[in-house]
Amino acid sequence: MFGVWAPDDEVAKLTYFGLYALQHRGQEAAGIATSDGRSLLVFKDVGLVAQVFDESSLASLRGHLAIGHCRYSTTGRSSWENAQPTLGGTSGGTVALAHNGNLINSAELREVLAERHGGSLRASTGEVGRGNTTDTALVTGLLTSDEDQTLEAAAMEVLPMLRGAFSLVFCDEQTVYAARDPQGVRPLVLGRLERGWVVASETAALDIVGASFVREVEPGELLAIDEQGLRSRRFAEPDRKGCVFEYVYLARPDTTLNGRSVHESRVEMGRQLAAEHPVEADMVMPTPESGTPAAIGYAEASGIPYGAGLVKNAYVGRTFIAPSQTIRQLGIRLKLNPLRDVIRGKRLVVIDDSIVRGNTQRALVRMLREAGAAEVHVRISSPPVRWPCFYGIDFATRAELVANGLNTDDIRASIGADSLGYISESGMVTATEQRQDQLCTACFSGRYPIGTPEDHRATDVLELEFPVRRGSDPTDVGTLDVQRMQETDSEGEPPAGVRDVEGVRVGSALGASDALTRP
Repeated sequence: MFGVWAPDDEVAKLTYFGLYALQHRGQEAAGIATSDGRSLLVFKDVGLVAQVFDESSLASLRGHLAIGHCRYSTTGRSSWENAQPTLGGTSGGTVALAHNGNLINSAELREVLAERHGGSLRASTGEVGRGNTTDTALVTGLLTSDEDQTLEAAAMEVLPMLRGAFSLVFCDEQTVYAARDPQGVRPLVLGRLERGWVVASETAALDIVGASFVREVEPGELLAIDEQGLRSRRFAEPDRKGCVFEYVYLARPDTTLNGRSVHESRVEMGRQLAAEHPVEADMVMPTPESGTPAAIGYAEASGIPYGAGLVKNAYVGRTFIAPSQTIRQLGIRLKLNPLRDVIRGKRLVVIDDSIVRGNTQRALVRMLREAGAAEVHVRISSPPVRWPCFYGIDFATRAELVANGLNTDDIRASIGADSLGYISESGMVTATEQRQDQLCTACFSGRYPIGTPEDHRATDVLELEFPVRRGSDPTDVGTLDVQRMQETDSEGEPPAGVRDVEGVRVGSALGASDALTRP
């Protein structure tokens, strides 16, 4: 996410470059909202930032403030309807909102929103009633559900109701807001331009737009930025539980999290890993790019030479984030290619940041053996991922996790390695230089600092029964049968299957076009 208030700058282009720096956090859709003080315009579509925007679209987004988002879906399917920023509004103005994280009380929030609209979401004027199935749309709906409240007052009422991980950037026609959950699970930072302010998910995005780092948005804090300057309010007491997986994998290595360099954390994880799991070998090599800093640390601590045994296609997205298993497996083959002359006949230590489903490592070990490696020893700079994440990472069921029910030797056999070693949880935490009690390690330990969804539907409670074209893969983007959604029965109602569980009509043909324009 990215937000900027800068009256003298081209805010759409600043946001574009900010999102470009944050593309690693989401690759399914992108969007930017801008305001000139009188009206607020959103432009969004599925695809990478560079695919969604060009010079003409950015030129149409004029104003003194902007927010932007690149999507990685954890609730709601991967479709244009669920792209962000989401829109909502009252008679007094319009609201656009971007969200990084995942809420665990979506079912409860849906009931509250329905009650505010007379017991049904039919009366909702926001994106919930227009086909958006994300928890983000719920938050936007709640912020705009009271015509008599200012947005800031609504935020102070709604934010304490949210449970889970949420870093938010939102705006109306005049003001940019930023908020972070009391645990600070997902990162959010504040930066200063010469004549404005920036908020972003990572410090690397500040660097690319020439903003200086000021501080983190504190857990439980709401910031407002307008012509009066910067002001801060607290909606909850902080209880910091930052996601340790940000240090392991999610964040860019050139980002700083809570005062600690991500790159240095990963190098230190490699050093710890070498101390915990030594092996005799000829070369240490990373699985690029995320395994590179830890491989440097492992080579440094072990004295084994570091080498590059794989070439990565820089234009293929992260296989971990790709939304379907078929795409993940194809992506592994597209992504990496071995340097046969470098690895032939060598005993290799292959460093990777994590094993989630095991597909990447299984294919990688096979590839290295076929290229002539004498031995393949896999070392992982995080503990086994055994538990689902409810706070914004897409491994939501234990059945998807290769470490679920298997010991280390079983996993070694599964991926075909000669040996396998994981860093300990304490070694990983030590490398971050954060206090153990201020980190969320739920995916490794099963200890959930905010709790888990009480309702099994909580992460997909708004998922609607969209009709899909015959022969289409329902995980693909853009498979909605729009023609059928436009059809009506004899009473002028949508056909069966074009309603959610409460009978709310859905689809862009049923009202979204008055608020959103698809490029």
